[in-house]
Amino acid sequence: MTWIWLSIVSAFFLGFYDLAKKRSLEGNAVLPVLFFGTVTGALLWLPVILISLLAADHCPEIIRVTVIPVSDHLLILAKSLLVGASWLFGYFALKKLPLSIAAPIRATSPLWTILLAVLFFGEAPNPRQWFGILLVLAAFYAFSLVGKLDGIQMHRNKWIGCMMVATLLGACSALYDKYLLQVIGLPVATVQAWFSLYLVVVLLPFYILWMRGVWPRAHFHWRSSIPLIGVLLLLADFAYFTALTQEEALIAVISPLRRGAVVIAFLGGILLYKEKHFRPKALCIGVLLVGIALIQQSS
Repeated sequence: MTWIWLSIVSAFFLGFYDLAKKRSLEGNAVLPVLFFGTVTGALLWLPVILISLLAADHCPEIIRVTVIPVSDHLLILAKSLLVGASWLFGYFALKKLPLSIAAPIRATSPLWTILLAVLFFGEAPNPRQWFGILLVLAAFYAFSLVGKLDGIQMHRNKWIGCMMVATLLGACSALYDKYLLQVIGLPVATVQAWFSLYLVVVLLPFYILWMRGVWPRAHFHWRSSIPLIGVLLLLADFAYFTALTQEEALIAVISPLRRGAVVIAFLGGILLYKEKHFRPKALCIGVLLVGIALIQQSS
């Protein structure tokens, strides 16, 4: 499977991941939802790590976790810190914003990813890919204008600010993924497995502070959608990391493709949450799909 199709598969799972997050956060405390969703992913990787270390021959190569030096563990821990910060901002924002607005704002990360990829990795998408990327970004900008119909002022709403911080951190994380997988050459399963475990370590102090009531907190209600967050993210990230390992893969193209997940989040917001202003948002989605098609056909 090519890196383009792997990116689209990742986007598919990311869309349902956003829906699972929104469902889990409805009238619910943010930190335990984030923590237990993360724990689910770590628990799925834990037996794979143990088998890889104790009986590597019995573990399929595609998910085998290799032995790496402490320096590489520190690099993966840094990724967990970066992603943990992005998620903390993003989860709080998602709880307060309509999904059909929050998801497109989060999807603007390709703008920053593309600029940084061109500057620091010397990537060079072809002209048609650039046009497709510009269409995708134009669609995201149009979503910000549509947001005003929902009574959301982008420059005055603090949750919009939180989502933008999450977006910028997410863009940095995408470039860091390319560094780990292409420059350093770490195996996909190794990165994802240790990242999942270290993310629990990063989030645990925040969960403990929440448990001790350090700040005013909402009540927590367990929902079946919470472990689904971890499962869907695991599937989305595995496809994404595998795409990045291919030598010809461009993060400047992968990032917009993955943000095609906004289509699923948008439809879910309309169908499940009865969010308003369907037509202008649908027009933005149409432009987004055209851009994604151009990016795919050019590779």
